[in-house]
Formats: sequence, C-alpha cells, structure tokens
Amino acid sequence: MTSLDATTWPELPDQPLLVVPLGSVEQHGPHLPLTTDTRTAETVARAAAPALDGALLAPAIAYGASGEHEGFPGTVSIGTEALTTLLVEFGRSACRWAGRLLVVNGHGGNFFALRAAVPLLRTEGRDVAWWPLAVPGGDAHAGRTETSLMLHVEPAAVREDRAEAGATAPLRELLPRMQAEGVRAVSLNGVLGDPAGASAAEGEELVADLTRRLVAAVREWRVDPAGRLLE
Repeated sequence: MTSLDATTWPELPDQPLLVVPLGSVEQHGPHLPLTTDTRTAETVARAAAPALDGALLAPAIAYGASGEHEGFPGTVSIGTEALTTLLVEFGRSACRWAGRLLVVNGHGGNFFALRAAVPLLRTEGRDVAWWPLAVPGGDAHAGRTETSLMLHVEPAAVREDRAEAGATAPLRELLPRMQAEGVRAVSLNGVLGDPAGASAAEGEELVADLTRRLVAAVREWRVDPAGRLLE
C-alpha cells in the first residue's frame, strides 16, 4: 500500500484509486476520544487498501458536519455547506490525476454533504463514490459498537472506567428531538447506546468485516444515485 504522506509525485501510479477517510471531531461520551470517527475510518481504509490494486491512501479529512454534538465541549463542526464545498473541491483537484476517488466515511452527520457533493462530481464526469462505516445492528453513538472498535484500534485512548450507558431508546424515537435540539437534549453524557460488553476482540471482528465488505464493494464498483458505493 502507498500513502500520499509517504511518497513523491514521480512515484505515483497512473490513474490510481485514491481512498480518503472522512471523519469528525466531536464528543463521543465520557470515555471515547473526540476523533473516534476519523480513527476508525482511517483504520478500515488502511486495512482495505493493500487488497485494492494500486490504491493510494490519502491523509484523512478530520473535520465534518457535527452540529448535533455542539452542546458538548470539544466538538468542532464545519457544517454541511462547508463540508460539501470541501468535498467538491477535493474531488475536482484529486481527479486531475486519480482515476477514481473513494471517500470512506466514519460519521453519519456527513451524509448530507456526501449526498450533495459526490453526485455533483459524478455529473461532471469524475468517478467518485463514498462508502459508510455501517455496522448492521450496531448502536448509534459511543455505545458498544464504537467502544469495541476503539478498544481494537487504539485501546490506550479508551477511558474504560468512565464508560456508561446513555440514551438507549431506539434512534427513531430519539431522532426528532435530537435533530431539533441536538444530542444533549436526549443524552446528558452524549452516549446513544450502552458500551457494556464492548471488547477489543469484538472490535477486531468488526474491523475485519468492514474491511471485507469495503474491498468487495470497491471491486464491484456499483454506485447509486446518491453516490454511495453499493454492497
């Protein structure tokens, strides 16, 4: 695998697939680091790249649209409009030399920007797609799923002694108020789920499954109208 931060321009392959992780800087409860989404997206993208012939790993885009978390200190959101512009300009520039561009997204709040930017880039003739780190049956935010991922990705960054349950109602019940008033209105500690039972072993399995699914999706390269890479 080649990464952009460790190469020079004459060493780049012709028309490569460029893989860029997209994350966020936002609260993840009292026990997970603010950069959880970025770190997990980077991990999966880095794990998948060697199985994708000629793929290049770009430095992560570490800031996203996280306005729903701004009730908590540490969150830094650039908003959907700015993120959309960033993704469009990133894609236009990178696709001058990259044959394909894939955004591996670690934060759900970035979806609106991706759904605006990627189809635009595609209508301009650029072969761009995005893929979400989605775990079927996983909890919404800073619960068992993300805690397990981080126990595998960077265990020293997890404050296990501070882990506690947050709002455990189904997301569909929490979403209307959360969208109107932010996460803090439905969860005082910022957790949507329960980290109980999380483990590094489970995190390793989750990363392996996400990596396998990502590699399979890239090899098929079927893109829906929203720009999402289909599985």
